[in-house]
Amino acid sequence: MRVELLATPDCPHTPRAADILRSALTVDGHEPTIDLVYVSNIDDAAGLGFRGSPTIRLEGRDVVPPPPELPINLGCRLYPQPDGHLDGVVPAATITAAVERREQEVAARPRLRDAPGRLSRAFFLWASHQHWLAALATALPFTRAMVRRFVAGDRLEDAIVVLEQLRARGLTWTVDVLGESVTSREMATAAADRYIATLDALAQRGLEANVSLKLTQMGLDIDPNWCRDDNVGRIVARAAELGAFVRVDMEDHTKTELTLDIVRALHATYTDVGVVIQSYLRRSANDVEQLIAEQIRVRLCKGAYDEPHSVAFASKAEVDDSFARLMERLLLDGRYPAIATHDDALIDATIRFAAEHGIDPSRFEFQMLKGVRRDLQERLVSQGYTVRVYVPYGTQWYPYFMRRLAERPANVLFLLRSIIREGRG
Repeated sequence: MRVELLATPDCPHTPRAADILRSALTVDGHEPTIDLVYVSNIDDAAGLGFRGSPTIRLEGRDVVPPPPELPINLGCRLYPQPDGHLDGVVPAATITAAVERREQEVAARPRLRDAPGRLSRAFFLWASHQHWLAALATALPFTRAMVRRFVAGDRLEDAIVVLEQLRARGLTWTVDVLGESVTSREMATAAADRYIATLDALAQRGLEANVSLKLTQMGLDIDPNWCRDDNVGRIVARAAELGAFVRVDMEDHTKTELTLDIVRALHATYTDVGVVIQSYLRRSANDVEQLIAEQIRVRLCKGAYDEPHSVAFASKAEVDDSFARLMERLLLDGRYPAIATHDDALIDATIRFAAEHGIDPSRFEFQMLKGVRRDLQERLVSQGYTVRVYVPYGTQWYPYFMRRLAERPANVLFLLRSIIREGRG
């Protein structure tokens, strides 16, 4: 079991917290390995979802979940003690109870296999940032032919055709107008306009109006407040008029806290605004608990950015284990969660957990990417599950395509394997 003690370098409670933690976890004279993680600045705190020192985590989850209103901070955190007073350490009984819950969860769930693919992942994530490769890829007819499997096309009209095909197969969708990390207000405003035009077009054609967007495309790096109010706010206002749904995609870990803050502000004005949580981030267990409490809809995915080990799990086994735990919490108490994966083992685990706990298929949905495991999409639909397909369109497809190749193990054969497993091109 992974045990972490997160603390600021000058926290006076750290030594006593470590002693209590070590004592609570020592079994038959064998002391546990405790990873001491120092949080020295507010950026590190945001990346870790750190809300006060000291914090104890078991398998990435706070032993004492912070209340939703507690902000990211570097101050001391106080915990209720058995006699009712507050102190700067987690009580031993609270720690041992958390360990027992974790052991019960592990015993009830089969282990997932580890199939590392980190080298290919690193390559494709590196390639996603290389402008010269983007220029080359967009000029090659062969590359564009491959991309068409994952991207609806350059134009809104291309996306409409794909959506009508999906509807005929019993599938639903969310539309992504490709683009990210804009460098001017004019570019961000134009991106927001394209989303509003997309919502209008879907509504006019009687197609479900459901979109996914990235905040950096809306000007997050230019001015977060302007991004929220002038761009995303306009999209959400139009969605409210149409009865549409808006999902805010998650980007790299430096944007996580700000993304969640913006989603909460938007959700307060229109409840059909959701967010994405990435299971490879260490902070995600705490984020899920807060989003459940706020009843904000969550799409759960593994994550597709190159993140440092200090904030993200490195191995597939850890990422999958985190995904399974978060999936269970969302199925039990979340508001219509979206389980976004093509992993057979995790899909089977989701179906099994839902059945064991009497969770009807109408209470959640699966989400998959356009062009990936179409055989699996159709099989799940035939079994009575809702499957929503992520349908991107636009000319800025290169970074998106590279990250799709980076998401799966043995990614060099990603496209060919998907085609072979389906038995069709």
